[in-house]
Amino acid sequence: MHIVPVRVYFIVYVLLMILLFVTYWVATMHLGRWNTVVAMLVAMVKTSLVALFFMHLYYSGRLTHVWAAVGFLFLVIMFGLTMNDYITREPSAPGLSVPE
Repeated sequence: MHIVPVRVYFIVYVLLMILLFVTYWVATMHLGRWNTVVAMLVAMVKTSLVALFFMHLYYSGRLTHVWAAVGFLFLVIMFGLTMNDYITREPSAPGLSVPE
């Protein structure tokens, strides 16, 4: 068991608060198609900080890193399948019903 100094938690907390304001700032800017990309990048950084320090992945062994990577891989697969479904759908017009 690794004991993490309170200073590390405080630094991570401050970084998360800064990234919270960055998320708000990006949401108020008009970057076109890049809004989602930038917001997702900021979210990935925040997720990484939480996983590494609050979930103690930074101090864990290799097996824990492997299982965390497997969980992330499944998340990527699920997002990929969802995006594939979304991209390949035909556009629907308002008022049209799906034939049974």
